[in-house]
Amino acid sequence: MIVVDTSAILANLFQEPGGEVVLDRLSDAAISSVNLAEIVTKLCENGWNIADAVAAVEIYGVKTVDFDTELAIEAGALRSATSRQGLSLGDRACLALARRAGATALTAERRWAELEIGVKIELIR
Repeated sequence: MIVVDTSAILANLFQEPGGEVVLDRLSDAAISSVNLAEIVTKLCENGWNIADAVAAVEIYGVKTVDFDTELAIEAGALRSATSRQGLSLGDRACLALARRAGATALTAERRWAELEIGVKIELIR
């Protein structure tokens, strides 16, 4: 299973380097609702209307997992292990979901490669 980070979806949507490999990795993928919020936010900041932003994300067919109490605690607990890399709440939400699911986290964020938190990280570039 793959847990997709905001950066991976945006790389594909904005046709950035590495974005082309994202589609091949989504057959059994999930995304945190926090990361969904980040994607919609970024698209709206780039001039997309809300309906088009939501439709663009839905096309990927990725299962959205609610950011529940357990994931919130896990993401908070990851702060100390990820602060050196400057990871955001969205980053930690993705990683918390990947850790809970025993999944690989798919990201464009190279700084994640330095992490040693018990989560397999796959970089798209």
